[in-house]
Amino acid sequence: MSNNWNDQAKAVRKGEELDVEKLEPFLQEQLNMPGAELSIEQFPGGFSNLTYLIRLGDTGFVLRRPPFGAKIKSAHDMGREFKILNALSSSYDKAPKPLLYTEDESVIGAPFYVMERVQGVILRPKMPKEMAPAPEIMKEVAVSLIDTFADLHAVDYQAVGLGDLGRPEGYVERQVSGWTKRYFKSKTDEIAEIEKVASWLADNQPGESGTALIHNDFKYDNVVLDSSDWTQIIAVLDWEMSTIGDPLMDFGTSLGYWVTGDDPDWLHALALSPTILPGNPDRSEVVRLYAEKSGRDLSDVVFYYVYGLFKIAVIVQQIYYRYKHGYTQDPRFAKLNHVVKGLGVMAQSAILKKDIDRLF
Repeated sequence: MSNNWNDQAKAVRKGEELDVEKLEPFLQEQLNMPGAELSIEQFPGGFSNLTYLIRLGDTGFVLRRPPFGAKIKSAHDMGREFKILNALSSSYDKAPKPLLYTEDESVIGAPFYVMERVQGVILRPKMPKEMAPAPEIMKEVAVSLIDTFADLHAVDYQAVGLGDLGRPEGYVERQVSGWTKRYFKSKTDEIAEIEKVASWLADNQPGESGTALIHNDFKYDNVVLDSSDWTQIIAVLDWEMSTIGDPLMDFGTSLGYWVTGDDPDWLHALALSPTILPGNPDRSEVVRLYAEKSGRDLSDVVFYYVYGLFKIAVIVQQIYYRYKHGYTQDPRFAKLNHVVKGLGVMAQSAILKKDIDRLF
């Protein structure tokens, strides 16, 4: 494949500019590049931490900072993300190498970190049609994605110094109860389907399947493909939600995003992931490939898939809540309550059929 499809940065969005006058001398000193002129662009996409392409002279780096106005010490902990990458950089070759971190908010108004730039291809949900890989290539990319996921879950997190990253005991119960609370906190409509799913998840929790470093947002648009061979994954991005927990809950989240051609049109329209492209396996095949690579028992996969759908439904509901209460006027959000109901119906179908494919 051509390298013309390498992921590109664009002009910085209005209101998200960085202070060049303060940032330039700070980076020149920290990266030992005196006199190198700073230029800044921004990578599109993403709804959480902001990602910039910064160039000092001819050398490119990536800078990550929290969204403007965010509560820094909660969901957007730059130090935590830097710690994860720093720990992984010596033993996990798909983690970008971090270079510096600062809590000094006088530079750009928030803590931030800088890491190496990994150049390559990222398959995004709304990429140009001509960029879509041929089915036979797409199939190999999917296998690489699933293998990479299993390899990530096999990282010895204790050995790399991440043993204190999370609280693995009771992880399944905490996730189910936590997402259920988030749903009711953002509830707007009576959606019986989704409330029944919440009850089912509470009543049908399997035991902990094990403990691993988990990513919590593992999908195509968070991995970088080798521009000369798209079947090879060279980096995993966006570690901000990573923790230590049950790997099959992580797998369930990703499976929830795995939309196929058999799924309803309204789910296709959400554009959650380019898994709908020809050549991608169905969800059952994804499960088989992951189980084969990881050696993990996925006999309770319906639970993990239903959890994934429920988690996505809650995220969508939170967005709809903001729209309903006037915090955003984006017309794309006006009918998201129907999506929440649809995800509830889909999850109920999986429960009744005891299956994860061809649910309608």
